[in-house]
Amino acid sequence: MSIIEDIRTVFAKDPAAKSTLEVITCYPGLHAIWMHRISHFLWTHKLFFFARLSSHFARFLTGVEIHPGAKIGKRFFIDHGMGVVIGETAEVGDDVLMYMGTVLGGTSLDKIKRHPTVEDRVVIGAGSIILGPITIGTGAKIGAGSVVVRSVPAGATVVGVPGRIAEPECPATGTDLNYANLPDPMLRVVSRLLDRQNRLEERLRSLQKAMPGPEAEKLVAQMKQEEEIREALRDILDPEVGIDIVDLGLIKEIVILGDDQVKVDMVLTSQACPMVSHLTEQVKRRVEGLNGIRHVDVRVLDEPWNWDYFVRQQKARA
Repeated sequence: MSIIEDIRTVFAKDPAAKSTLEVITCYPGLHAIWMHRISHFLWTHKLFFFARLSSHFARFLTGVEIHPGAKIGKRFFIDHGMGVVIGETAEVGDDVLMYMGTVLGGTSLDKIKRHPTVEDRVVIGAGSIILGPITIGTGAKIGAGSVVVRSVPAGATVVGVPGRIAEPECPATGTDLNYANLPDPMLRVVSRLLDRQNRLEERLRSLQKAMPGPEAEKLVAQMKQEEEIREALRDILDPEVGIDIVDLGLIKEIVILGDDQVKVDMVLTSQACPMVSHLTEQVKRRVEGLNGIRHVDVRVLDEPWNWDYFVRQQKARA
């Protein structure tokens, strides 16, 4: 390991680097690694106090805390650096890229191997926490803000809290970590369940429409009227986000009580919301007079707002 190799690593992994002088003087992650080598040398030669004092001084200067007992490989780069913590028994391989706020922490009070082992070419996103004597396999990627408590196989992508494997293998994209393109395994599972629920609801509606007799005709008429009301309510926009209240999921249920009476249940984050009166009046105005409706009862339900519902609706429209 040489200083020249360290500088080349910065240029290879940080497109913001402009000059050698800038890299040498303005990269705290690089300074932390250089100072760790000194403290680690003292640690391996049983000079524990001076090793800890050296690492403490490095932490004060760089904002990066690396225990002098940690083993660091070649071409390791900490981007920005502030808030990084690497424990005593942690092991970091070669060509690892680590962003700010990352923690390689322990989960035991015993004097044993209690910190992670990070193998070669791993990319660890900002704010990630990796806990325990687990292994992060070669070429794995840890998404920003993930909390990893189980070993990760080589080449896998991990996201979420707790960390879940989103892809068994990472595409060959070098060390880039495009957070916007990281998959969400929980969203995938929930989407499948929602798709199945929608299919079941459509089948139920088909069966209801196929029922013989006047009850079926009445049900079909009510369903048609409900859809007409929903379409009319799409003209009402939430002033705060500029999206109609149907797509936002604010209309929970429409109940046809009679030929001229309708009940509309709205879901808001709080009944104390300043837009409650405005939205309630808008709903009444849109529904009244539609197909002879004269009485509209708008009920506001105090429930958490469902952003996921809006996202699903937008994807379905696209």
